[in-house]
Amino acid sequence: MSDKQGAFILRIAPGGEDMVGAALARDEILIGWPDAKGLTAIATEWAPFRQTVSDAYYPNEPNQRKAGGAAGQLWRFIRQMQVGDLVVVPHPGVFYVAQVISDAQKGSSEHDFYRREVKWLNNKQPIPRKFARAALQSRMKVYNSCADASDLVDAIAECLQLAGEDKQPEFHSDLHSRLVGQTIDEIRGGRMDSYGFEALIRSLMLSMGARQCSIVARSKDFGADLVATFLLAGVFELRIAIQAKHYYDARRPMGAGVVGEVIRGIERENANLGMIITAGSISESASAAAQAYFDEKGIKIELVDGEQFAALIVERGVGAYHAAPGGHS
Repeated sequence: MSDKQGAFILRIAPGGEDMVGAALARDEILIGWPDAKGLTAIATEWAPFRQTVSDAYYPNEPNQRKAGGAAGQLWRFIRQMQVGDLVVVPHPGVFYVAQVISDAQKGSSEHDFYRREVKWLNNKQPIPRKFARAALQSRMKVYNSCADASDLVDAIAECLQLAGEDKQPEFHSDLHSRLVGQTIDEIRGGRMDSYGFEALIRSLMLSMGARQCSIVARSKDFGADLVATFLLAGVFELRIAIQAKHYYDARRPMGAGVVGEVIRGIERENANLGMIITAGSISESASAAAQAYFDEKGIKIELVDGEQFAALIVERGVGAYHAAPGGHS
């Protein structure tokens, strides 16, 4: 077990069946793809692990892209997750938190799932999603079954603390919700166009500590509307290609095509990370496309919907930054 506690988001709905209630009753968590047998016996080599999943579920695919996506989720559950790590299990309007207490194992029956024993925290009681900060709320919307959330351990601990208080923080959460609601209304229906939306994103990036954030001139936009750079630990530069989508239609969430746009931006700008920020919502196909790119290339694409963007503005604030002519920071 690592000295550093990890965390994961886990959807417990193999085959589309909600099994959260059963998992709570049995003090366990589980993940699908039961026909990929023997994964716990395969050591730490990725290639044979993925090949096992491919043979079981995707034998006729021309490449291993789909197998890589499924294997990546199983790899996180079986190999990366450690005893002592936290697991956030989303449910409609709420979420549960567990702590892992066993290694992964497969059930005894032929088509049984991979499982881990856990201790459910907060007395197995659900935590309202409004207690979670924007980044954690966004991560809980991930399309895939198992996603890493080790950067959000403190945010998860904060939610557990709030949920455990005798007096729930009603004023704080209600005020936060009202501010987020007002902010998203202004973003979607106020006097803001696509240029103003890009400038607002730039302001947010700078308020979050970006060393530089440039708005790319429309004539030079090949997939990235903005490029932000952060300095990690005073040494490592993180370069982010950002695609901004001010468009909002409640009936049409953002599709996978936008993921293709930001991928072109990542590759052209030689970025370490991609980000899509939209005033609207994000489709499952877009989330799946982002995960597929990560599984294939190892480069993450963060998807930020309108509600999360508004929450980030409320939580982080935006300074008096303005886009300079020509897209320079």
